[in-house]
Amino acid sequence: MRGFLASSIGVTCAAALALPLTPPAAATVARPAPTAQVSARSVGSGAASAAVPGSTQSLPLTPLGADRSLGSAAVQGLPRRDVHRFSMVGVVWDDPETALHGRVEVRARALDSGTWSAWQDVETHYADDGADPDTAERTSGRVRGATAPLWVGDSDGVEVRVRAAAETRELGAEATALPSGLRLELVDPGEAALPQGTPAGGPRTRGGLGAEAPEAVAASAANAALAPLGATEIPALDRARTEREMVSLRAGELTERQRAEPKIGPRPRIVTRRGWGANENLRERKFVYTKKVKAAFVHHTATGNGYRCSQAPSVIRGIYRYHVRSMGWRDIGYNFLIDKCGTIYEGRAGGVAKPVLGAHTLGFNTNSMGIAVLGTFGYTRPTSAAVKAVARVTAWKLGLYGANPRGKTYLKSGGGNLYRKGTKARLNVISGHRDGFSTACPGWQLYRKLGSARSTAARYQGR
Repeated sequence: MRGFLASSIGVTCAAALALPLTPPAAATVARPAPTAQVSARSVGSGAASAAVPGSTQSLPLTPLGADRSLGSAAVQGLPRRDVHRFSMVGVVWDDPETALHGRVEVRARALDSGTWSAWQDVETHYADDGADPDTAERTSGRVRGATAPLWVGDSDGVEVRVRAAAETRELGAEATALPSGLRLELVDPGEAALPQGTPAGGPRTRGGLGAEAPEAVAASAANAALAPLGATEIPALDRARTEREMVSLRAGELTERQRAEPKIGPRPRIVTRRGWGANENLRERKFVYTKKVKAAFVHHTATGNGYRCSQAPSVIRGIYRYHVRSMGWRDIGYNFLIDKCGTIYEGRAGGVAKPVLGAHTLGFNTNSMGIAVLGTFGYTRPTSAAVKAVARVTAWKLGLYGANPRGKTYLKSGGGNLYRKGTKARLNVISGHRDGFSTACPGWQLYRKLGSARSTAARYQGR
């Protein structure tokens, strides 16, 4: 998620002078056995790992030379190499408080055709997603700085280059230093988990957990009031049944007016973590909650738009693994995710109807929820189905807590670059990430649709 930082002009034109020559993007090469090493943190343990054979290859970046257009600017990366299968890529570094001021580009070789892609930019400003300052998740000692993850599809070859940006736009200006400990993370999201005892290729169950691991049981049980244990989706409800459910879920917290005139949108269909194939052994076991949900922050994942809707569960499994294994978070950061076809997915574990504490908007995770639309929307328009899904899930979840999608609310800042810690910020109930932090997220093309999402959500609530 790109922060509003000074940019360098003219860097790209001269970059080729300092980088190794490579074959054309469309060239194919012979593929010997990969030599990349898989890091210790990339391999799971226990039965769940066998069911979800995902992995993360973590490769240290090395100096590639100097970019003459930036004086002494360092260039780090990896020349083309054969690696084990992966579908998502990102770059991490040691200190989460250090920003990467520069440009990260990758290219990947398609597994099926052996064709190399063109260079693709990776979003470098991702620190504005994450747990609030001074929280247990942020200060765990495991958190690393990182770019956004980029979805490249099934690949078995990779090349990457990272260039530091100049401090000024003048030719020969000193460049900022690159963060220490740069590593390339290659994520294989694996296959979706099968219920224990179900043969590979066999039918998926709609419910029941049998002898599943405790983490899988707990994640499903958190939604027990909405769907059977082991359900792969929470079905949609009509308005009348949603209103009755709201009373049962929040009986002791509703006002007389809320009971008499409930303002809540019909519950939408939601694919559960089990439905998108979450390996529950990856995350921390404990669920952490905030008090209520007063606002929703809308994000884009900045993972690119080159996925099919049938691949969305794989993209989410990749983001989940990247957030936990590569970045050191306790679980996936978002509370909900939405694909281009408008399907809504459960995010961080703890129950979709509950106020689960996320890690999505630095400084404003308390009393809020984060909704991420899969894709990158700086220049690409989101689909109408995705925008409608934002309205549907906010109309329902905000309605559970009495919030008006067209209204304003106050949130206390935990610290950020727009609002100092302790500041009471007046925000839209449905806000874009950029409203709480100086960032381009959720991309201008999605941000400009939030007015429509607010109006539609309010209409769904009967306002």
